[in-house]
Amino acid sequence: MPEATDDRAYLVVRNDEEQYSLLLADRPLPKGWQPAGFEGDRESCLAQIGATWTDLRPLSLRRRLAATA
Repeated sequence: MPEATDDRAYLVVRNDEEQYSLLLADRPLPKGWQPAGFEGDRESCLAQIGATWTDLRPLSLRRRLAATA
């Protein structure tokens, strides 16, 4: 069976904790999320997230750990 193709446009979005996700480009941004400056097909957006989001810990945890170091 052939794979289904997804030719929709996506946005890479980021929340206040610097966590990343995908959002269909034609959808409104959910509260607490903002564009991360990248738009493209699903695979390109996932690759961008993989290259950008290298520390999966939430920002609040990173700050707390840095303050106690």
